[in-house]
Amino acid sequence: MSESIGNVTAVDHGSAAKEAVGRYGIWSMGLRAEEPARRGELAEAVAEIEELGFGAVWLGGSPGVRHAVPLVEATERVTVATGIQSIWDYEAADSARQFADLEAAHPGRFLLGLGVSHARLSDQYRRPYSSMVGYLDALDAAGVPAGRRVLAALGPKMLKLSRDRAAGSHPYLVTPEHTAQAREILGDGPLLAPELKVVLETDPDRARAIARDYLALYLGLPNYTNSFLRLGFTEDDFTGGGSDRLVDAVYAWGDQDRVRASIDALHAAGADHVALQVVDDQPRDALPRAAWRRLADLLN
Repeated sequence: MSESIGNVTAVDHGSAAKEAVGRYGIWSMGLRAEEPARRGELAEAVAEIEELGFGAVWLGGSPGVRHAVPLVEATERVTVATGIQSIWDYEAADSARQFADLEAAHPGRFLLGLGVSHARLSDQYRRPYSSMVGYLDALDAAGVPAGRRVLAALGPKMLKLSRDRAAGSHPYLVTPEHTAQAREILGDGPLLAPELKVVLETDPDRARAIARDYLALYLGLPNYTNSFLRLGFTEDDFTGGGSDRLVDAVYAWGDQDRVRASIDALHAAGADHVALQVVDDQPRDALPRAAWRRLADLLN
């Protein structure tokens, strides 16, 4: 017998979320920008993402529900998701209230992505698993349906929690091997929507240099390096911004065929949806609209 949570039964969580996000999405730090002067730029960019056929927009940089509101208002169909909101940055009650307001105005357009972040990035970081359980309990009590949230899950315990208490998982900085392992833990029903970094550069040295410049930050965070160690990488793979083996495993780079093959590898490993993050030599809050068009072309 399925457990009823809100208006969605546990077995239905993933199917609704899968339909909402489709097979491909765009992950962007820039789309969560708060500067009033950029409001029009963001509206135009997200409207183009929708027109290009992407099913979801994932907002990076620990966004809150409020960052999704103007993007939902500027579009008609695309799902806007937090990718990922840190539970240490936003109170559950506030998130639930803002979720309810956005849902009332634009039903079914928002997906609440939650994560525990990293000890080095939050002074409040304590007992991450138990804290996430408590946060989900508070969301349940406030009426936020389990089927309208996903968790940033790397390890087995958090993956099981995303299976049992959410629509599924949105893992960041993972490989096809991790995706296959995550699918085994989640089972067939829940949404599995990994993020994938894309460097649209065919020169190997330049592509890997761009990748390493971006990857270096994450290699100082144990949650990610521990995940890589579980996948068979070693400490040597973390030096110098990442070995060629590590860079090639977590990035899609090269010509159109090679990038498409990297995306397809995640789907073949069990992903329902792939959230594509363009990485280049521009500021991290830039909006690489030309690159998004190139991705849309290669996916079509």
